[in-house]
Amino acid sequence: MNARTETAQRAARLALVGALLLIGLWIAHGFVPALLWAVVLTIAVDPLHLKLRVWMKGTHRIVIPLIITALAALVVLVPLAFGIAQALREAHDISSWIAQAQAQGVPVPDWVARLPIGGEAVRDWWQTHLARPEDATQQLRAIRGGEWLIHSRMIGANVAHRAVVFGFTLLTLFFVLRDRDALLAQGRRAVLRFFGPTGERVGAQAIRSVRGTIDGLVLVGLGVGALMAIVYLVAGVPHPLLLGGATAIAAMIPFGAPAMFAVAALLLLLQGSVGGAIAVVAIGTAIIFVADHFIRPAMIGGATQLPFLWVLIGILGGVETLGLFGLFIGPAVMAVLVMLWREFLANGAGE
Repeated sequence: MNARTETAQRAARLALVGALLLIGLWIAHGFVPALLWAVVLTIAVDPLHLKLRVWMKGTHRIVIPLIITALAALVVLVPLAFGIAQALREAHDISSWIAQAQAQGVPVPDWVARLPIGGEAVRDWWQTHLARPEDATQQLRAIRGGEWLIHSRMIGANVAHRAVVFGFTLLTLFFVLRDRDALLAQGRRAVLRFFGPTGERVGAQAIRSVRGTIDGLVLVGLGVGALMAIVYLVAGVPHPLLLGGATAIAAMIPFGAPAMFAVAALLLLLQGSVGGAIAVVAIGTAIIFVADHFIRPAMIGGATQLPFLWVLIGILGGVETLGLFGLFIGPAVMAVLVMLWREFLANGAGE
């Protein structure tokens, strides 16, 4: 076998591997988000996994992955069930309100008279479009038309798709945790073979970045949500626990929490509590300022030695490009780039 034949066979093998890889990605592309989320969750819970392996030494290899997977499911499903139950109660109240509005109309609320600007215009519009039963019925009929049904079906299909992705994510998480050691060894060998020691350092930096981002975004977001739930409760905001949970989720995204402060302040304004609305916005702004400028940079940047400016660019750019998953991928990519840049400068200085 001459050199030309060997080269042709090598090229054919590479082409075959590339074609099979593309076909495999095409077949599994619908489950790629679930696989990636499972990897992120595995990185997040791996310290807990290792501690449980020490504490529960001798147990069957599927017990600890099963416990962690069940806990991950409960963390998502319990708040979701609470929110759905609350939404169903609200839907019943809204249905009763609609029936009353169609029978009696909707009188102008008291808070309209307390509006500092535009109160008279709002009152005139309300009396024209909602005060009489026939006008209120016409407005509500427009809201409850066929377009609303179409949007409901779209929302239902989206929820069903996300439920399937979530279920497959949990299934993947279980198997990745169960076979953690074997998968880690295989990944390390593959990285060393293709990229050498630099590849292993890049992988370790990416893992540290994902873990630091999870700590900085998720844990800080939960803390902000818990504090704001207390503020909402004291200020008299309706459904403070539900709104606090929504604030926790919004606080995981930079500049997301102020939107929830505005919603809470608006609810208080509708109740006529101007002082409470101002207090919620002021306290919320102070909490998010401390979280974003002191706690979160220390947690994310401290784990990866990454300046917070690059953390912020990675988070915002990742969210814009990849959606929610970009919260974790963006900072990881920035951390790897900064690490490679520093190594490049260090090698240049040593020459």
